[in-house]
Amino acid sequence: MTTGAQTPRSPARPPRSRLRTFLPLAVAVWLVLEIWLLTVVAGASSGFVVFLLLVAGVVLGSVVIKAAGRRAFRDLTETLQQQQSGAPPRPRANSEGNGLMMLGGLLLILPGLISDALGLLMLLPPVQKVVSRSAQRTVERRMRDAGPGTLGDAFRQARMHRPDGKVVQGEVIRDEPGDAPQDPRPPLTH
Repeated sequence: MTTGAQTPRSPARPPRSRLRTFLPLAVAVWLVLEIWLLTVVAGASSGFVVFLLLVAGVVLGSVVIKAAGRRAFRDLTETLQQQQSGAPPRPRANSEGNGLMMLGGLLLILPGLISDALGLLMLLPPVQKVVSRSAQRTVERRMRDAGPGTLGDAFRQARMHRPDGKVVQGEVIRDEPGDAPQDPRPPLTH
């Protein structure tokens, strides 16, 4: 029985992105493929071989993540020491691959043969370069195409908070090497 009163409608929601729509389906398909492949391998050999493969993936993934973490920590301490000594930073070979190595180690730790194969691929330097370039281009494109009120727009704007609490939007202007330093405070008048 209805009383005739209108139920309040929710405000218009933004449309769902394709990622939010298809990601659960993709994860479900991936899980089904992993289980199917494990049963095929177990049927062709034995369950013990599948168990050994899964344990080897966990051990190898742990070793990879530990090595990448140590390398990242070593790079960080070297950078901090260089900054403290005032020496110019030295470029390092393969310093950008730590995150992708950790991702490869995580994929190796996840149970399944498909994730293990993807994890091993992520450990190869040519694959790391391709993935790194692709991710960098994607981030740059999203930052460039960002509209007002988005994260990309936040990086393009600078806000200055005045003592009275007002926010003044502005633009970051960097001094050129030949410019005379300027005092940002206005002169005091009595």
